Amino acid sequence: MDWYLIVFETIDMRSFSNLWFWIALAVVWSTASHWVLGVPFDMVTRARRHGEQAAEDLEDMTRINVNRLLFIAEGAGLWIVALGSAVLSILAVSGFVYGVELMQALFLLGFPMSMVGLMSVATAARIHRDALSGPDLWKRLTSHRFWTQVIGMVSIFVTALWGMFQNMSHTVLGG
Repeated sequence: MDWYLIVFETIDMRSFSNLWFWIALAVVWSTASHWVLGVPFDMVTRARRHGEQAAEDLEDMTRINVNRLLFIAEGAGLWIVALGSAVLSILAVSGFVYGVELMQALFLLGFPMSMVGLMSVATAARIHRDALSGPDLWKRLTSHRFWTQVIGMVSIFVTALWGMFQNMSHTVLGG
């Protein structure tokens, strides 16, 4: 028997029935929810509990990441939005119109993450504009994390439903 055939029979290469896709989905959303504007969320918790140096460290780290994010958005934001929109459009059309399952999976990962990216730029702009610090900053970062988690939960739910539909379709249709 051909080695290549054995590998592909053993490991299902369709996206929604592949364990690696689901692991990647979990890692993406876990990471997105832990790193709020590039700041690890445990720093927010530590700043709330211990104040002083921990709060100062959080404010410094947030300021650095907010300035970095706004610099990128101002300098290349239009190009990033245009390229991101083009890539998401290609994924959506090739996935849902032409039925390429890998493209569907990538779209279901990429589209919600693009929403989190837009939300991150808006949050960074608000933090910068309002010069947030202390409890106001902690509240804004916590709110951002909450909405990131909401987007993640909805995304995982929709992806799971679509994945089950795809897997059942392939089982029923034998394809």
